[in-house]
Amino acid sequence: MMINRRALLAAPALALLLSTAAWADPALKAVASFSILGDFVHQVGGDRVAVTTLVGPDGDAHVYQPTPADAHVYQPTPADAQAVAGADIVFVNGLHFEGWLDRLTAAAGTKAPLVVASEGVTPRQFAPGEGEEEEEHADADDHDHDHGPTDPHAWQSVPNAKLYVANIAKALSAADPAGAATYAANAAAYTAKLDALDAEIRAAIAAIPENHRIIVTSHDAFGYFGQTYGMTFEAPQGISTEAEASAADVAKLITQIRAEKVPAVFMENITDPRLLEQIAAETDAKIGGTLYSDALSPADGPAATYLDMMENNIHQFSTALNS
Repeated sequence: MMINRRALLAAPALALLLSTAAWADPALKAVASFSILGDFVHQVGGDRVAVTTLVGPDGDAHVYQPTPADAHVYQPTPADAQAVAGADIVFVNGLHFEGWLDRLTAAAGTKAPLVVASEGVTPRQFAPGEGEEEEEHADADDHDHDHGPTDPHAWQSVPNAKLYVANIAKALSAADPAGAATYAANAAAYTAKLDALDAEIRAAIAAIPENHRIIVTSHDAFGYFGQTYGMTFEAPQGISTEAEASAADVAKLITQIRAEKVPAVFMENITDPRLLEQIAAETDAKIGGTLYSDALSPADGPAATYLDMMENNIHQFSTALNS
């Protein structure tokens, strides 16, 4: 019997090729509701997980409009429904952040488990009356913006981000037991980076004079940051991500800045910059730069990942409040 030497030589190469192709195929198809959460899933999942993010960079995941007025507002698409329908696992923030999600998942008919990444977070409650005008505005326009008295922006505190990472690792391991060791290792490595980030933020805040640790932002997205790191953030009622502020809103904000001698006001990447341009023209507060609150920047921007986002924000705070 004659042995085909070429076939013998080709067999191991073919087996390796097939093995590599199988490994290159991600074990899980994961969907994340918005860009910051998508980054967390990517950091923990690594090459084993293909992550699809519904609300991408610079997108406002708070709101859904059937006919969006601007590019920042998220409108679910047929492609989104298809991604959710084909997902093995779906990650959401929770805390009433994604008011549009129930309709999307129902329309997609997905059977994938829905993982609330903020599980275990101690929710921050808005002060009485805070956000009421936003709620009325949302009801009037049918936008699904109403998150009630609960602040959904828990990721703005790095200790909370560590809870997100632990929840993601647990959920991925349950969905893909073969990858559990990989997810645990990835989560541990990323948590070490979060610990370093947390220390960096605390050191930067400590260097800011106490009487300068108050700033104004466009909407109330930094409450968890302020609570964790000892800063005060003001976002007057009526200034929401959904619509241009009224003249009364602007007047109220200007009065507040003057009364409290607020040293800096900051734009957010998901809001209209014209408001701060007007405020800067009428007060002594400086425009401190762009903060990233509810969404990352595009890949070539200053906040392409969560770590980049938080470092960008603390740099903006330090630069504006120390000068």
